[in-house]
Amino acid sequence: MKVPTKKSFRLIRRWLCDQRGGEAIEMAIVGAPFVALVFGLFELGMVFLVSTTLENATDEVSRQIRTGQVQTNGGSASTIKTAICNEMSWLGSNCIANLNLDVRSFTSFAGQSAPPNPVTGGVVDPAKFCWDPGGAGSVMLVRAYYTWNLIMPVLNAGLVNAGGTKRLITLAISFRNEPYNNTPPSAVTCPAP
Repeated sequence: MKVPTKKSFRLIRRWLCDQRGGEAIEMAIVGAPFVALVFGLFELGMVFLVSTTLENATDEVSRQIRTGQVQTNGGSASTIKTAICNEMSWLGSNCIANLNLDVRSFTSFAGQSAPPNPVTGGVVDPAKFCWDPGGAGSVMLVRAYYTWNLIMPVLNAGLVNAGGTKRLITLAISFRNEPYNNTPPSAVTCPAP
């Protein structure tokens, strides 16, 4: 076995005391978490942007239900869905596939009950949605659900609520329809909560 010499100790000491390249090593240690934080903030900002856009679009389009335009002109859930996606045009062509609506009517605001949770086993269940635009004077609950795919694995644990890497962005609006006519609304049976 070879015994370390004084020369080898000097070489090791010189190598440990060398400061060149220290900044690069520090940047490599700090840089990765910093980049992950920046991308995480960007994605969280996108979730809030989609949420705000969905709220504004649904509020704007649900006015067609409130004023009776949908009911008197033979509108449907797909009509409203398309109109909401037109208001959210920056999301592109995936909007209609990722957007679900639940529209229910009630006799009073106090009589509103919580609709069923649309997520079953981590998957959005379309059987739990309803389309009942009500009639003149009906109390309405319009809920919009937009499925957003998350990219950053760091945020998946805290934001995923629709299975896999998906976040279900939810919005609910309640209002009373205007008295646009005297015709009673047709009866619609919605899934029970």
